Amino acid sequence: MASSMRLAGSFLLAASLLSCAWVKPTPSAKDVRVASAVEVAGCKAAGSTQVSVLDKVAGVRRGYTKVSEELETLARNSAAQLGGNTVVPTSEIVDGTQTFDVYQCKR
Repeated sequence: MASSMRLAGSFLLAASLLSCAWVKPTPSAKDVRVASAVEVAGCKAAGSTQVSVLDKVAGVRRGYTKVSEELETLARNSAAQLGGNTVVPTSEIVDGTQTFDVYQCKR
């Protein structure tokens, strides 16, 4: 009985952690947008960034959408530090890691 209660408690903790948004945009990142390669044809390259988040919590894989959103937020935060205002994903998500190119685009 006690072990099933601990298991249920662990499951509830893992489920609540999986739904949390751990990554928050910085104030300067709020103006950075995510775009496609076609959309940045006339923009100036400002660098690239590789960002990572946990893709598993307590051995449970986190949802793809949540991981993707957090990676985009980290990329936007990084772009703001690099002086960019646009990011373009250049890789797939692998083990919670993704690479983005950073651009400065006219608006």
